[in-house]
Amino acid sequence: MRHFEAVRSHIGSLHELHSNDPYLISFDLPLEQERWQGIYLAELEDETGRRYLRISTPVGPLAGTDPNRCLRFNWQQRTGFLAVADLDGSPYLHLCENRPYEFLDAAELERLVSELGVLGDALEQLIAEGVDAL
Repeated sequence: MRHFEAVRSHIGSLHELHSNDPYLISFDLPLEQERWQGIYLAELEDETGRRYLRISTPVGPLAGTDPNRCLRFNWQQRTGFLAVADLDGSPYLHLCENRPYEFLDAAELERLVSELGVLGDALEQLIAEGVDAL
């Protein structure tokens, strides 16, 4: 997986893509108990021109979430971090991971998608139930 088109080709062979833009794709990841988690893959470039793949999934609205708890959550995670991005014009928490292409192969991509999807779904359920998990 040395570029975004390789990622698009691989993921497109496994999942039906909902968004299929030049540097952004999305799909629904099937989970247990007939649940689904939206996954977004996008290409990022740093100031030196190095390209990264961002894998993200929305977990809940930012409103009512303590930012200090989000930072503590980030500190404890070995994979994934919480970030804020707009979703339909409102600030929304996303669980994200950025990986450089040179260290990404199909197995690692699938592992990251699965791990972030499962964790994102669990966080989404906790937030929806009002559990003070963050």
